[in-house]
Amino acid sequence: MFGRNIGLRGGSAPVRRYIPELLDDVLAGRIHPERVFDFETDLDGIAEAYAAMDERRAIKSLVRMGAKEKRS
Repeated sequence: MFGRNIGLRGGSAPVRRYIPELLDDVLAGRIHPERVFDFETDLDGIAEAYAAMDERRAIKSLVRMGAKEKRS
């Protein structure tokens, strides 16, 4: 890659652009975002979710509103 003068660039995904398009599908159950998340918590567990990501125990955390159970 480097010897052939080929570059690799990256950046943040424009997530907000896709929300209107995908939210209806998520709410209707046609798209399952939980397949992306490997840590789930409620609002009280946000600190634990950040700690799990910092310690590399989780990649993406899902915060469920009103959820009672936590899983990792």
